[in-house]
Amino acid sequence: MIEGILIGLSAAFSIQNLLMVIAGCLIGTFIGMLPGLGPMSIIAIMIPVAITLGDPAAALILLAGVYYGAIFGGSTSSILLNAPGVAGTVATSFDGYPMAQNGQAGKALTIAAVASFAGGTLGAILLMIFAPVLSQVALSFHSAEYFALMVVGLSAIAAFTGTGQVAKALMMTILGLILATVGEGALFNLPRFTMGLMDLQSGISFITLAMAMFALPEAMFLVINPVRSASGGRSGKIDNLRFSREEGRAMVPVIGRQSVQGFFIGVLPGAGATIASFLGYAVERNLAKGEEQAAFGKGAVKGLAAPETANNAACVGSFVPLLTLGIPGSGTTAILLGALIALNVTPGPRLMTDTPEIFWAVIISMFIGNLVLLILNLPLIPYIAKILAIPRTYLIPFILFFTLMGAYIGQNNATELLILVGLGVMATLLRFADYPLAPLLIGFILGTMLEDNFARSMQLYRGLDFIFERPMTLTLLVVALLLVLLPSYRAHRVRKRAEND
Repeated sequence: MIEGILIGLSAAFSIQNLLMVIAGCLIGTFIGMLPGLGPMSIIAIMIPVAITLGDPAAALILLAGVYYGAIFGGSTSSILLNAPGVAGTVATSFDGYPMAQNGQAGKALTIAAVASFAGGTLGAILLMIFAPVLSQVALSFHSAEYFALMVVGLSAIAAFTGTGQVAKALMMTILGLILATVGEGALFNLPRFTMGLMDLQSGISFITLAMAMFALPEAMFLVINPVRSASGGRSGKIDNLRFSREEGRAMVPVIGRQSVQGFFIGVLPGAGATIASFLGYAVERNLAKGEEQAAFGKGAVKGLAAPETANNAACVGSFVPLLTLGIPGSGTTAILLGALIALNVTPGPRLMTDTPEIFWAVIISMFIGNLVLLILNLPLIPYIAKILAIPRTYLIPFILFFTLMGAYIGQNNATELLILVGLGVMATLLRFADYPLAPLLIGFILGTMLEDNFARSMQLYRGLDFIFERPMTLTLLVVALLLVLLPSYRAHRVRKRAEND
């Protein structure tokens, strides 16, 4: 490993590769800030540019920089506009946006930048140490384990509910699962619930749904309630960019836990930064107690640091199956796999031994890239946060423009805009009725993977025997059960204590 690190250092610190890291981080950060675009689109566009470089290491460093730069920068629109830039930063808006509304936009962006840097850096260290071993762990996961992992993800709905909202959260999760069934299933190539519309055969786009659940209702609320839009963080003066020493101490264990958890979730093909961020938020909320737990969803420092750490660590972790097994862990890494093949590089177990300069240069470049992203973002925070000082008459069209553009670019058809508006109106009504929207998004994200892996497991084992025949599956399902029962037990103890008092 030491020899590999030395090879990686000499390759990563060449002038060309340093420029590729900086360019990738810059492009990724600004693309990530734009709601709805995300890293997949820009990486696909940049593959021809990367191929022309001729050097596979430089090309992969550039594309990797765009990838984690977009995840790093995606928190900006989540915090300032409640319009997630990429799927992996949806959970960031749960506490980041309330902080911005409370006049702490600068602090929120600083916390996001520090947590992202720490998660990405610790993830790169874990990647450097555990990549060979973890490739074998990833191979041991089959359909049954992925089904159980999706159930663990769904059990996280308890983390997004307030007092007395468990039933509402369950209803919203079921609604998300229902929306995930629209379009063709992976096992049966027949359209379902499309109402005869060809444009729905590919299903509802996640970007469209995320914009409809968060960005569009926010624009409508600004129109409906001018007093709300003029208050909070929308002052011309941006101050309070630093977090306190106490807040820093509270963040340290969160960053440590979520760097490890996020990285290992990212290692599993099919999991990715989105699931890592949701689970990270859920775990930290369940670990919190009393007033600290009640602060989640209202601008909690831990609630912002957890998903930002987890999604960046998972982004780094997704390179384990890509580089060591040649298995893409997400849509973005699938595009990166295509880029590797186009560059005549064969990812797999022999990549580390046959072309160590590529493998180790990418890993070392991640350390450089995270440092570049931190240096790039921290000085710009006072200027980025001034988005909140934009008058409401300009801010509402700004949100609507990027929301509609993001939905249209995602599927490239006008029907997507009608779906966006319809779901946006529905989401606004649900917000008025005090229904949590995060469980709907979780149900939608996990619904397709849950269905596919469950059906495949049923076919392979001819029934539900796979639950008991595979110890890992049973262990994950027990964890999911505990995630559901623990908050209920804690609430029961609080009620009992209140009755005794």
